[in-house]
Amino acid sequence: MKRLRTLFIALTLIMTGSGIANAQVVKATDPALQKIIDTFFKKYESSPGDAVDYIFGTNKSLRASNLQQINTLKEKLTATTSVIGAFNGAERIMSKKATSSFIFFSYLAKHENEPLRFTFIFYKPKDEWELYRFKFDDSVDAELEEAGKLNLIK
Repeated sequence: MKRLRTLFIALTLIMTGSGIANAQVVKATDPALQKIIDTFFKKYESSPGDAVDYIFGTNKSLRASNLQQINTLKEKLTATTSVIGAFNGAERIMSKKATSSFIFFSYLAKHENEPLRFTFIFYKPKDEWELYRFKFDDSVDAELEEAGKLNLIK
């Protein structure tokens, strides 16, 4: 538990900008990047597997080298969404901009029974955004509770 708390604190420091020079909250995203995220959630509403295929399709080399892991991810996401109920929209939790070419987004996917968090990191090596990292989890509530506890300690 202590190790997990240390990891959480380290991640919190990174996400608040202490670990990334010049990190800032992204207030207005590049329209092309916002379109990628909006399209992901539009596809996610009807088919989580298609949404995963779409988002990994933005980075051909990442998709080609990780096809088995992507298929496993699609299966886990489809199984998870079948249990947690209908999708009711998504809300941005936070965004951080390390540079104009490297951006982090966290979104809350609202489902009938419980939320999921989606984490996207995008990279723009030349002219177009591509997925750099992607994951989903259901532990956003535990982290929120832990963050509340940490704020009591001054």
